[in-house]
Amino acid sequence: MDRRQWLGGAAALTVLAALPHGAALAQTIVKERLLGDPDAPVTIIEYSSLTCPHCAAFHTNTLPAIKERFIETGQAKLVYRDFPLDQNALNAAVIAHCAGEDRYFAFLEAMFASQDRWARSSNPTESLVQLAGLGGMPREQAEACLADDAMLDAVLQMRLDGQAEFDIASTPSFIINGQMVSGNRSVDEFATVIEAALP
Repeated sequence: MDRRQWLGGAAALTVLAALPHGAALAQTIVKERLLGDPDAPVTIIEYSSLTCPHCAAFHTNTLPAIKERFIETGQAKLVYRDFPLDQNALNAAVIAHCAGEDRYFAFLEAMFASQDRWARSSNPTESLVQLAGLGGMPREQAEACLADDAMLDAVLQMRLDGQAEFDIASTPSFIINGQMVSGNRSVDEFATVIEAALP
């Protein structure tokens, strides 16, 4: 299944002939992102969509406490993987990756925090480009990334891999040291699973 089939026949994006991004570069730029100590004993794999309200609630309300309690103390690490549910989420994910590894999570958090504004605007793509500009990304860079089929396909591939590997069907979904946790749970519920996974 290619991206156009998955998007249900949505209009194909324009490809810029002079784009420097090829498939190999897209695979380098678009990859899972790590928050925390790579050697932390507990791995929290998150599958999330940038247009999912429950995902936004997790990132704005729940994740800060998990970071303070488990990630910043070196007990757990968060591995973020894209699972876009629609074209707007796919576009947002591409822009976040284009921001670079150092700014990735800052872009992610800004997108989740303002999700109700950009995702519901009359022109979500333009709103994303403007939001990226506030984060220091030139319009030309944002537009080039959005027009790069290889990058869009690489993000979508992460979703397809999640479906194949863990049977992910909804967002947010978490794999905590192999245990599936679906939906945005309370901090205490996450803590119970994380603490049980600690050595």
